[in-house]
Amino acid sequence: MGKLEVTQHISFRVKSDLIYLKEVLSRFETLRQEWISEKDWLQSQLALAEAFTNAVRHAHKNKPPETIIEIEINISEEEIKIQVWDFGQPFQLESLKQRVNHQGEFATGGRGVEILQKIADDLRYDRISDNRNCLTIRKKLSLTN
Repeated sequence: MGKLEVTQHISFRVKSDLIYLKEVLSRFETLRQEWISEKDWLQSQLALAEAFTNAVRHAHKNKPPETIIEIEINISEEEIKIQVWDFGQPFQLESLKQRVNHQGEFATGGRGVEILQKIADDLRYDRISDNRNCLTIRKKLSLTN
């Protein structure tokens, strides 16, 4: 993939507590551009909410609420890229994707990854050198509003 010219960017840190979800979404809203379709915007907002919620509920399940989650959002004319870093244990995203795909429509739990899979054009997970996880969500933007 070629280098995309970023038109909007934000990077911030929040504590690992669901009370900060409103702040996360408020910061995302500051990047809103009129040329981004409502559908693309709302799907990206949902993906961000799911990624943050998963980091709090799963990655930081046994960690104090002061544990930091770092979020970076880049918007270009072609895509919205969301990255969420947490201090959870490493996990296999591909295994989780496959498990979700085989659970069926009436399964409970695991829906966050399923939602992310449906929204994202590219969903990846990396364990980085400072012992953090980085979840990257890329959503291609529609050509029309």
